[in-house]
Amino acid sequence: MSAPFAKGPSDPTVQPVPASVIEQVDAADTTLSNPKRAVIALGANLGNRLETLQGAIDALEDTPGVRVKGVSPVYETEPWGVAPDSQPSYFNAVVIVKTTLPPDSLLERAHAVEEAFHRVRDERWGPRTLDVDIVAYAEVVSDDPRLTLPHPRAHERAFVLAPWLDVDPEAALPGRGSVADLLGAVTRDGVAPRADLELRLPE
Repeated sequence: MSAPFAKGPSDPTVQPVPASVIEQVDAADTTLSNPKRAVIALGANLGNRLETLQGAIDALEDTPGVRVKGVSPVYETEPWGVAPDSQPSYFNAVVIVKTTLPPDSLLERAHAVEEAFHRVRDERWGPRTLDVDIVAYAEVVSDDPRLTLPHPRAHERAFVLAPWLDVDPEAALPGRGSVADLLGAVTRDGVAPRADLELRLPE
């Protein structure tokens, strides 16, 4: 008589799904039906600036719970808050995303993208390979010191407002008004569009 067939390790693909996992999936599905709109500003003034900005856009798109929906034209900007000619100029852009991540998780991802491009935070207004700033998240207004929403200085920065207006002509900054009006109230000196450069939406 032959020995009974010895069963090997069970196939995990046919195991019953734990109730806790089903609950998590159901919760995620509910969240996915209500994504939030967020505005993210990008800037770089070291290394291959255009390649870095595109890499940041692609990294955001690769983030679970984040989809890039709009990418602005590129602007070249004189460095903010430093002596003239003391640093290379910046390339700046704004992206619009839809996300199911809460603001603090989106901030963590922004910092992770910066670190992936070797961002160093040695000095305020110092040169950097990449800046990833959350400008606005839905209609959230918060004075949390870790993530103030909307960005406390966005309303006075043409290098944020100009590309944002390009990608969303009806844009408004929560608590401040229309981006078009805000841009009309600040100087565009040192902030120039670069029509010869282009960033692409991730495929």
